Amino acid sequence: MAHSHTPSISARETDLVLPAGELEVAAAAVRPRPPSARQRILYIVNQTPSFAGIERVVDSVAQELSTRFSDRFDVTVLYLTAYEQIVDADRAYRILLRTDRERWKLLRNVRAVIAEGRYDLVVVAQVEPTTLFWLATVGLERNMAMHLHGNPRLDRRSRKARVMFALMQAFVLRRLAAVFGTSPRQLEIFKADYPSTVPHAWLANPVRNFEAPPEQSPTADEPVSFVSVGRFDYQKGQDILIRAFAAFSRQRPNARLRLVGFGADEPMLRALIGELGVQRSVSLEHFPDSPEIPLSRSDVYLSGSRWEGWSLAICEGLRFGLPVVAFDCDFGPSDIIADDRLGRLVPMGDMDGFVAAMLYYHDNIAVERGHAGYRASYIDRFSIGKVAQVHADALAAAASAGQSLRQPG
Repeated sequence: MAHSHTPSISARETDLVLPAGELEVAAAAVRPRPPSARQRILYIVNQTPSFAGIERVVDSVAQELSTRFSDRFDVTVLYLTAYEQIVDADRAYRILLRTDRERWKLLRNVRAVIAEGRYDLVVVAQVEPTTLFWLATVGLERNMAMHLHGNPRLDRRSRKARVMFALMQAFVLRRLAAVFGTSPRQLEIFKADYPSTVPHAWLANPVRNFEAPPEQSPTADEPVSFVSVGRFDYQKGQDILIRAFAAFSRQRPNARLRLVGFGADEPMLRALIGELGVQRSVSLEHFPDSPEIPLSRSDVYLSGSRWEGWSLAICEGLRFGLPVVAFDCDFGPSDIIADDRLGRLVPMGDMDGFVAAMLYYHDNIAVERGHAGYRASYIDRFSIGKVAQVHADALAAAASAGQSLRQPG
């Protein structure tokens, strides 16, 4: 059953900061700045194989801050991977590329950039990179914030990760200016596991606008089409969706499932599709730049994720008016799917419940299309134009309140 709350990212409408009031307290301690002084913000994007979730979010937020809030911020993004979407891109923010793969060279590059830039705030995604880069800059004046994007409880499963989390807890956390998170539940769990007095703030990931008209929309006489978008990876649970669809298709054989993405698990997924005999109704598709075409041609969005930090993919499905069937994983889906007009949450591992929800939407798709406008309007609260103000205020508070942390350590 979906939750009845309605999340908002507006600080004027609801408590944005978790726990309530912490960031406001930090902001109250802001020292006056000369009117002409802009706060210097550095985002660090760690080495990753593709330009996807974290990378796209940082790019979108940095661009918006540098255009809409150019009088307040001087934004730089340090990319440690040469993404083709960035290398020749024209951006309002400053792009730095440092792509040495050798670990010591990478750390030396990060240290040099921070030393030369004298930034008011350095924002690093995820626990391990934040810990690593904080330790690599010992002796420099720097003010860092950690931005959680995943599930901290699962991110620490490996031995190496457990060591980094322990170092974070022992040395780094209390010296940060802020901890940002992508969902309220994620922040609540993190603070329960790692108590501190550091301000925690929910900064919703921005959802892209798709302004071009869809090339094709589903019609009543076409088979119902289910869709899921994401890298082909164990976390995203495409294997779960294929198994659920195989069970579903025994009762509704004419429907279709489109899995859109790329990744290392593609051979395994193709083998599973063959093993279950659903080759004619399940397709793996690649749309590397935008999911607009597959989303505009589909009826229902499916999420099989085993865990998330948020879920931009669910939000983008709602942007196209699609109802969502998702497992209630940690974290994100329950913060997004706030009522039954948006979709249905299924307990983790409840395959029968997931198939039942698919059957419901298949059999009631005409009625459900009547809620498409509501879904698109609802998710607009997470558009870049609206979340950017919240990001800006949180960055400004952390940069100013953390001035006392700008000391060697």
